[in-house]
Amino acid sequence: MTNYKVKLKNIKAFAFDVDGVLTDGSIICMPETGDLVRTFNAKDGLGMRLAYMSGYTLAILTGGQSDSILKRFYPVLAHEVIQNVQDKAPVFEDFCKRHNLYASEVAYVGDDLPDIPVLKICGLAVCPSDAVAEVKSVCDFVSQFPGGRGCVRDLIEQVLKAQGKWTLDASAYQAWRRAIDKEYFKIYNKR
Repeated sequence: MTNYKVKLKNIKAFAFDVDGVLTDGSIICMPETGDLVRTFNAKDGLGMRLAYMSGYTLAILTGGQSDSILKRFYPVLAHEVIQNVQDKAPVFEDFCKRHNLYASEVAYVGDDLPDIPVLKICGLAVCPSDAVAEVKSVCDFVSQFPGGRGCVRDLIEQVLKAQGKWTLDASAYQAWRRAIDKEYFKIYNKR
């Protein structure tokens, strides 16, 4: 197996599962509404923003279905949010085609059994430290961080550093945030 650090330089896009990767896997079901509440890591979010600003394509591929997932990630942290995915491999392949990517150019982060088909075909298979054993066995890289506690930031930081893109120009970041926030508010605050 190739050392995963060699693969870092070929990555042009990232795709992520949500529960157990961008969250710690805990879900609170609100008793009156049935809404599902998740918590996300701000450092993972900043890593995603830096990747987005640096020209990488980002996607969410999740079996979950929630307005909160969509509102957390689109359009500020991901170009696409694909929910209620039962079979992730064909959805991943469609994502690659839509964005003119080879699967070998995409890092995918998953933590549980439904992620294995994508982990087997992507360019860099990654999982958090608390992923199930079957997932760990097919991954190129197991982050030292658990899901929802920095594993996404860990991967993104390594890719950007390997490609010489791990920097933050504060004024460019502020301008990007203003533009993307306008788009976000246009989508979600229609009044």
